[in-house]
Amino acid sequence: MPFEFELIHVCKQSGARRGRFRTPHGIVETPAYMPVGTQGTVKAVPPWELKALGAGMILSNTYHLHLRPGEDVVAEAGGLHRFIGWDGPILTDSGGYQVFSLSKLSKISDEGVSFRSHLDGSARFLTPEAAVAIQERLGSDVAMQLDECAPWPCDRERAERALRRTIEWHGRSVTAKRRGDQALFPIVQGSSFPELRREGARAAARSDPPGFGIGGLSVGEPKPIMYEMIEAVRPELPPERPRYLMGVGSPDCLIEGAIRGIDLFDCVLATRIARNGTAFTKRGRLIVKSARYERDFAPIEGDCDCAACRGSSRAYLRHLFKANEVLALTLLSLHNLRFLTRLMEGLREAIEADASLDFAERFYRTHPRGRW
Repeated sequence: MPFEFELIHVCKQSGARRGRFRTPHGIVETPAYMPVGTQGTVKAVPPWELKALGAGMILSNTYHLHLRPGEDVVAEAGGLHRFIGWDGPILTDSGGYQVFSLSKLSKISDEGVSFRSHLDGSARFLTPEAAVAIQERLGSDVAMQLDECAPWPCDRERAERALRRTIEWHGRSVTAKRRGDQALFPIVQGSSFPELRREGARAAARSDPPGFGIGGLSVGEPKPIMYEMIEAVRPELPPERPRYLMGVGSPDCLIEGAIRGIDLFDCVLATRIARNGTAFTKRGRLIVKSARYERDFAPIEGDCDCAACRGSSRAYLRHLFKANEVLALTLLSLHNLRFLTRLMEGLREAIEADASLDFAERFYRTHPRGRW
């Protein structure tokens, strides 16, 4: 089998999991944060820098790559790995979230989703089978089923309809799957209703998939509700398979998710705030563009080993932003991504030492929850 998840250790304090996910393009040490390369690139960061900062797996977006340059172009190039110059594991999402988030341009039915391209307005129709076929042409290691992401808040009837459709679409996706070297993950929906979440998890587990996605969270609901939904599905998911919490990546959520048994995370937050001049630090966010750093010649963080902190000061970074130099985006993105990969490295060590809750307590002494 090209995919294997080895559960190395379960923390006695919390049940957090230390694992190793083997894929055709390499091993992912878990829990892991996956940088997001929406259009085949993690914005402002070249692939060799991603490797150097400790990224084990990255995510790309099926919706955007389908529209531009198109999966046929990627396939002709030899697949997504060769096309973008990244030889490590890649996960592609199905494009469903992007389609639904552009609700003014889309219409959903049991068959699939009709939508118009946000690029040229052309009419498109995405089915579960088409989402699988596109991702197989892209050649990612892990593909996600097409699902329906219910908005938050929504009533139970709306959440249940999205859940039923997601379960049905997973069955159709499994039937359509052809590649043996690509894992297909189902997605657990259910909005903020624990019983629906549990039902979705049980339905997903029946097909014995190589891993699970947990979707429809971090869409506006308070974080305690998100944590409650993770707890609801936790006992329903087989421990020998990796669990991926979709679209979640603030430092506090990485920790809270991991201590609730999550193995994989992704989020654009790290690079998005970097492009706005904001850095993750041990004491919360630091706005590098602020005038207070005009003559501050210290690095962003003294003990950080990222490329930005090794060679650039806060004053220099502020200058780059004020001068609209693109190097500012790269350096701050490198720092934020390295901050999260270091966080996960520390968390993995703490899990193996049965000290994940101690790790979280130390983190919150300097990283107040409200600052993220």
